[in-house]
Amino acid sequence: MGPGRDVAVFGAYGHTGRFVVAELQARGYTPLLLGRDHDRLLALARTGPGLQARPASIDDPATLDRALRGAAAVINCAGPFATTAAPLVEAALRAGLPYVDVAAEIEANLDTFAHFAQRARDLGAVVVPAMAFFGGLGDLLVTTALGDWTAADEAHIAYGLSDWHPTGGTLASGTVSAQRRGGRRVRYTGGRLEYHEDVLPTLDWPFPAPLGPQRVIAEFSMADIVTVPSHLAVPQVRTYLTAKAAADLSGSGTPAPVAVDERGRSAQTFVVDVLVRSGGAERRAVVSGQDIYASSAPLAVEAVDRILTGRTRTTGVASAGAMFDAPDFLRALSPHLSLHVPPRDARSAPGLTLGGPHRRDG
Repeated sequence: MGPGRDVAVFGAYGHTGRFVVAELQARGYTPLLLGRDHDRLLALARTGPGLQARPASIDDPATLDRALRGAAAVINCAGPFATTAAPLVEAALRAGLPYVDVAAEIEANLDTFAHFAQRARDLGAVVVPAMAFFGGLGDLLVTTALGDWTAADEAHIAYGLSDWHPTGGTLASGTVSAQRRGGRRVRYTGGRLEYHEDVLPTLDWPFPAPLGPQRVIAEFSMADIVTVPSHLAVPQVRTYLTAKAAADLSGSGTPAPVAVDERGRSAQTFVVDVLVRSGGAERRAVVSGQDIYASSAPLAVEAVDRILTGRTRTTGVASAGAMFDAPDFLRALSPHLSLHVPPRDARSAPGLTLGGPHRRDG
């Protein structure tokens, strides 16, 4: 393999990490397998020719520096990202490498923007946090829906998941986030983050086919409330999650995902419906696909490919929609996601009055 094709994957043996490794191989890259568990790294390295196990610890910068030698970029797939992101970003900056992660933790992504924006910009480095299903995909969709609008009054991102069988990493990251915010909830309204203890309302969201209308939990905040406001003038960003998926996520007996096809994907399906409004006009963008964890892999790998081939729009710490041409990026994911962008500049649909007759508190 030629120079510049080796990509370090920290947490390569994790659930999402394995999808990322497979996607890199499918795209002609050579994954360098990084992580804290030597035995699990070796086991993964034995599954394919040319795979290198490179043990490294976030608590030992020297091991990270050694593990990143010869790499062209690094993808961090190991949560909780409140613990792993900063050491990996530091190591990437020392090595002069672009950094991408799949963090869904709101606070961890805020930390990356707050702690590394100036230094990464000064170095001309590229750092893209939340380059995953939650955070990155929503940001790309909102950016695409906005089109030639320079601002909007509100953005709504509705996640229609058929179910949610969370991984251990998802549960661990959620626990860390809950601890960091003292059990409170968080939303983005009035142009700022607001921590609160309000009961989350429910409402009926008119998802398009194949999902159809579903009860959703409103203000079920995801990483989009960090990524979207980081570069777009939208003072209210709300995310929603189907009530069934929310119940699965919080249920103590919900099993981990189970593979149902040759790619290792679960049977979970999803529709992500984005609505942006400005005055009386609205615009939408919708994607559908299978398995939120598997779908994070092409998002992260496409980001790395665009960075390494010079198809970026800025430097420093930036979200997906700021770093890349959002519509073109989404079109490139057509083998993995089905994208639909309805005609623009329709008037607001009377059947969806958020906070109005479809809303149900409790």
